[in-house]
Amino acid sequence: MSISDGMKFAPQGKPAPVCKPGEFPFAATHLDHGHIYGQCNGLVEAGGELRWVYDSDPARVKAFCEKYPQVKPAPSLEAILDDPEIKLVAAAAVPCDRGPLGCRVMEAGKDYFTDKAPFTSLEQLEKARQVVAATSRKYAVYFSERLHNESSILAGQLIEQGAIGRVLQTIGTGPHRLNAPSRPDWFFEFKKYGGILCDIGSHQCEQFLFFTGATDARINYSAVANYNNPDRPELEDFGEVSLTANNGASGYMRVDWFTPNGLRSWGDGRLLILGTKGYIELRKNIDIGFEKVEENRLYLVDEKGEQVISCSGQVGYPFFGRLILDCLNRTENAMTQEHTFKAAELCLLAQASAKRLN
Repeated sequence: MSISDGMKFAPQGKPAPVCKPGEFPFAATHLDHGHIYGQCNGLVEAGGELRWVYDSDPARVKAFCEKYPQVKPAPSLEAILDDPEIKLVAAAAVPCDRGPLGCRVMEAGKDYFTDKAPFTSLEQLEKARQVVAATSRKYAVYFSERLHNESSILAGQLIEQGAIGRVLQTIGTGPHRLNAPSRPDWFFEFKKYGGILCDIGSHQCEQFLFFTGATDARINYSAVANYNNPDRPELEDFGEVSLTANNGASGYMRVDWFTPNGLRSWGDGRLLILGTKGYIELRKNIDIGFEKVEENRLYLVDEKGEQVISCSGQVGYPFFGRLILDCLNRTENAMTQEHTFKAAELCLLAQASAKRLN
């Protein structure tokens, strides 16, 4: 995994199979974003069998097969959808294509696991809701900043145990390195990526709902800007949102493309969670100032004192095993469909109502 390039973010954990060999065959398609490797790593480590891969670009298929030598190139997407043994299709398509692709997968009788952002319009979200209702298939989303980060996993466990009492507020930051020359053309086309709040803001909306335990929220204020990329007028390089949850919790998030080249990580992502009995701070990708890159570090301050916890290799990534079991057993333990869709809805609403700062 590259720690300097977010496009290549693909954590690897310890194998923790939840099913028998061959019990959960799945396929990968539309390899437009490097997050597909993180999605597949998590599923394979949880016992999934990566059987097929399809993409219109032979070079991407070749690189994927080198990483996963057990996989076979499929001649078409239809070949994957027609395979009755395939349980789930994982994809990291161009963002504007993720919703329509998911509906096609679900209508073929497969569960769907897409990279974030899951949609670029409210119309796509509504269509997916209808297809889920009609097919009873799953539309799962790779919200990697929580699901593939051990400090976030531990924070959720501590909050569930009551370590900081009732959660009152979250303040989340999602800075990323732009590294513009390495980005595909679609990355700079608004209609294809959906805007910064729709894109990387989707992580923050999902975390806000999860850590506060809310089921809905209203957007108080949202704003976007292109501060430093006049040569790419459709790019938004800064965004911010203020939310209030239906349980009274408050949230603020800031996302941007201003990670300086001097930082050893692709982004100094942080999350501050305030509770009635203490607070937690997550330093997800790097804890700056240390000679060794320290990631997945959790700071806990409660009525007993202060703790600094290094989380790497400690709690794993349980989402992927739970997702496999949910697909096999038709349960909702990894993430409920309503939570997934509500997180998507909030980032789309924030994007749609955003004030242009410049």
